[in-house]
Amino acid sequence: MTATTFNFSQIRVMIIDDNRHMRALLFSIMRALGFREIKEYGDAEAALREIEHFGPDIVLTDWNMEPMDGIELVKRIRNEGAEEVRYVPIVMLTGHSEADRVRAARDAGANEFLAKPVSANSIYSRILRIVEHPRPFIKSDDYFGPDRRRHDEGPPDGMAERREANGGATADDAPELTENEAAELLAG
Repeated sequence: MTATTFNFSQIRVMIIDDNRHMRALLFSIMRALGFREIKEYGDAEAALREIEHFGPDIVLTDWNMEPMDGIELVKRIRNEGAEEVRYVPIVMLTGHSEADRVRAARDAGANEFLAKPVSANSIYSRILRIVEHPRPFIKSDDYFGPDRRRHDEGPPDGMAERREANGGATADDAPELTENEAAELLAG
């Protein structure tokens, strides 16, 4: 499937990253994929002030930002945002793909997780997953966000074997996850 399969020209995207070079790269990728309504923000607080006015259909946010990081941003969107904003699909971007980070993004309410460096194909695959397999939202006493379970996919190749080979080790002891393993872990 190619990027021209879907018409993204009317979909509004919000990019939040404190690194202007990363914002420029993400902007270029989104333009190449056909998105035309794109807003960029260098910090999470500025994005929060504008999110309800802009009304994005997708948010791409970096994890590691100051003074508010991406995890706090996701939690605030999910728990404090206006009703129409609380459900926006959020893709968490980070230079670290350890299992604990993937779980933290998932547990904050991110829909997808993507380790840097990113490519047009990796971003496109995450957006396709959001579009083609939307997950219902769950509300409990301590969580609001997309259902953390994926019912249509099995465990990623090699993950169980690697855990067994590591003596059941997790997060701190395991090597960084592949992109597919991170996506599966994010799904619960």
